[in-house]
Amino acid sequence: MQTVIVTGSSGLIGSETAKRFAQKGLRIVGIDNDMRAEFFGAEASTKSTRDELVKNLRQYEHHDLDIRDAKSISALFAKHRGAIRAVVHTAAQPSHDWAAREPQTDFTVNANGTLNLLEAARENCPEAPFVFTSTNKVYGDTPNRLPLRELETRWEIEPGHEFEPGIPETMSIDATKHSLFGASKVAADILVQEYGRYFGMPTACFRGGCLTGPAHAGAELHGFLAYLMKCCVIGRPYRVFGYKGKQVRDNIHSFDLVETFAAFIDKPRVAEVYNMGGGRFCNCSMLEAISLCEEISGRKLIWHYEETNRIGDHIWWISDVRKFQSHYPQWKFRYGLREILEQIFRAVKND
Repeated sequence: MQTVIVTGSSGLIGSETAKRFAQKGLRIVGIDNDMRAEFFGAEASTKSTRDELVKNLRQYEHHDLDIRDAKSISALFAKHRGAIRAVVHTAAQPSHDWAAREPQTDFTVNANGTLNLLEAARENCPEAPFVFTSTNKVYGDTPNRLPLRELETRWEIEPGHEFEPGIPETMSIDATKHSLFGASKVAADILVQEYGRYFGMPTACFRGGCLTGPAHAGAELHGFLAYLMKCCVIGRPYRVFGYKGKQVRDNIHSFDLVETFAAFIDKPRVAEVYNMGGGRFCNCSMLEAISLCEEISGRKLIWHYEETNRIGDHIWWISDVRKFQSHYPQWKFRYGLREILEQIFRAVKND
């Protein structure tokens, strides 16, 4: 049976990937050791999602492995040699705040873990598309040098600027403050590209903005919309860090992101890089997100403002997704901001 190996399979994007390809009749080999609970605490655990996958997906095979364990990863790939249709790598330490606490853990998970997976793929399935969920943090704080205007509820780029449709893949990743998380993801991102260019493997880095959806186990340090809605519903105080709460993020539903993976896997290319987020279709500032969460939930959010912004945080980020759309014109956005937040609200209420 054709097999898709999914790392971080119990997380937001990994579980969406598992469901998507299982529905197409493929075996899913999931790798996830729930390090998210170690990073962000018990309420961020992905165990319930893992249990759901094991229960509901007949062709799902779970492995409680650490991607830093090169020997075990290599053995698992070898076990499925000849059947691997694709590798989707979503496992990560995803927070730049957390990375500063334990830089070695952050780097070994994000960089060394990715290297282990690439080597296992090169040895056992070099022809299989390798999809990597990178991050827009690879650009560091370079986006903050763009000419931005302060509007009533958001920062916005100057009209007519070449990046008005969004930030493209041509933005430099050099001479910028990345945060330690950004640095570890840069290392992984470059490795994925290099395995494509050097070894001819079909690889792609999807540099995500805010990836979101109702299955997100949001925490203060990661999972912006999910955690914001959770705080609004349960009455937990929320902190806004810097930029007057007008910092802008684009948001893409996990379903829409996984559909980009599927398009690439169907027609793979070598060493591609795509900025991928909600683009001009789905974006909001912090203040705008708070207002919409309050409207949908019918509750007032308890929040306070801290003047100091997070290190390396973006003031304005909107992805230019036109490169991907030019390569895969059949792909379209399905979920807008309000629908995403309504789904998250229902998930929080039913939790």
